[in-house]
Amino acid sequence: MSPKLQLHAIFWCVTGILASYAQECGLPHIMENRIVGGMDATEGEWPWQVDIQTEQTGHICGGSIITESWVLSAAHCFPNPSDVSSYIIYVGRYQLNGFNKYMSTHRVSQVVIPSGYNEPQNGKDVALVQLSSSVTWSEYVRPICLPSSGTLFPSGMQCHVTGWGNIRDDVPLAGVGTLQEVQVPIISQSSCQEMYQTNPTEQVDILYDMICAGYQKGGMDSCQGDSGGPLVCQMVNGTWVQAGVVSFGLGCAHQNQPGVYARLTTFSSFIKNTVPEIELYGRANQNWCGRAAMLVSCLSSLLILLQR
Repeated sequence: MSPKLQLHAIFWCVTGILASYAQECGLPHIMENRIVGGMDATEGEWPWQVDIQTEQTGHICGGSIITESWVLSAAHCFPNPSDVSSYIIYVGRYQLNGFNKYMSTHRVSQVVIPSGYNEPQNGKDVALVQLSSSVTWSEYVRPICLPSSGTLFPSGMQCHVTGWGNIRDDVPLAGVGTLQEVQVPIISQSSCQEMYQTNPTEQVDILYDMICAGYQKGGMDSCQGDSGGPLVCQMVNGTWVQAGVVSFGLGCAHQNQPGVYARLTTFSSFIKNTVPEIELYGRANQNWCGRAAMLVSCLSSLLILLQR
């Protein structure tokens, strides 16, 4: 092969591999380190966040992009999952009431929820939402990584929850409705159960498929309208992985009542069975390593060629 053709081949090898990173999960283009007690997010900071609306009521829930054709949300956002005609999914959205340059709109073809789900406090509060048209990847539209069953989110790990929900009990997000973010630590299941046992009026059991995040003193939390949205944590390699789905709480940001989320490590089989093409976090790292090895090989070939 002539040097010119070799350079051409290496160019396409490198650019092809780099282009595939645009679809890599958990890697936002914007790297920056209202929800109650939160603040405005930066546009593009959470590119997997979606807005779920119905034609009748507008915004009802959040969700997260997991593949080109699937979104993850909460089962309670779809009280009649067999009727999806009124739902609209907005990806690339930043402001509920402002101009969104990177937004696209998608209808829903089906919603899949775990067998036996009936209400959030009884667990199984996840929903897999298939879009009627695929999303287009960009710097502002990217998927989040989902965890395999063995992924650990230890107590105290700092994570983020995002959404357009109320900023306090019964107080909606005002103005242009900029996406909100708040940092909250993971709370162990036993500690979360102890906190909720201090409530004399309502008994809450923290089940095996739930994970808690927030503060014992309150002040920072997800709220009504954030349901279905992602609780994401940054792993040691920099990848963001979704630990939970906003499920329920008693009020918002109250003392001894942290947010309760669907624990995604317990739903890995359900997710994989419904969306076979998805790569859960752990196996996805091997794919990244393979592409990285290919990139190193391409660059090595280029250096050898340039030295001739």
